[in-house]
Amino acid sequence: MANIKSQIKRNRQNEVRRLRNKSVRSEVKTAMKKVLAAAEAGEPTDDLYRLAQKKIDKAVAKGIIKPNTAARQKSRLAAKL
Repeated sequence: MANIKSQIKRNRQNEVRRLRNKSVRSEVKTAMKKVLAAAEAGEPTDDLYRLAQKKIDKAVAKGIIKPNTAARQKSRLAAKL
């Protein structure tokens, strides 16, 4: 446990950011799973795929995932479709 005042504040900030980032990552994963489930069921995936790409790009813009990770995820989704 930190004794320094600035480190105590830093720990609080990090926890808030961690939870925020976790929710965004979860949204990205959920969107990708929806696309794959629709593809397996034979349903149209255009809108779901576009939404998943949008969520991935937003996560990159916020700095939550790295650009190469996003490119890989989008590429794999496209290949599976």
